[in-house]
Amino acid sequence: MESKQAIVGKFTPKAALKALTREAAAAVPQALLVDGMVGIRAFPYQVGRESRGRIVDGVFHRIERPRRGDLPPTNDLYLADAGELLQISREHFRIEHTAAGFQVVDRGSVCGTSVGGVYIGGNEAGGKAPLRDGDEIRVGIDESPYRYTFISLE
Repeated sequence: MESKQAIVGKFTPKAALKALTREAAAAVPQALLVDGMVGIRAFPYQVGRESRGRIVDGVFHRIERPRRGDLPPTNDLYLADAGELLQISREHFRIEHTAAGFQVVDRGSVCGTSVGGVYIGGNEAGGKAPLRDGDEIRVGIDESPYRYTFISLE
């Protein structure tokens, strides 16, 4: 039997993403938000666009993602991009925790990712940048409303 400490460790976030805009908070499944934040419990942590949904009266409504047999999901966090011009790619970025610290890896997104003001990726080029506590992650182009602050809890 696992120790209580091991069990608590599975439920305790190691980091968080705090939504900085109304659109960024609305993009996150509401069941995952706690005071505008999403907990990250394991690394790598992969983020991409929720591709199943519809817009009704200007509001994006998620459609439950069907399971694909035994295949695992490609993302840990699916963000709903309700914009007319999409900013978030289906497999946009991941956060890694290495011996050297945290880093963001753009997974070949079309619009790229900005980390602490450093632009990576775009045009499916990929790329990576160091990630520090308090850095802003912007998903998409400079004007994208999908902005989050990274908070390390370690």
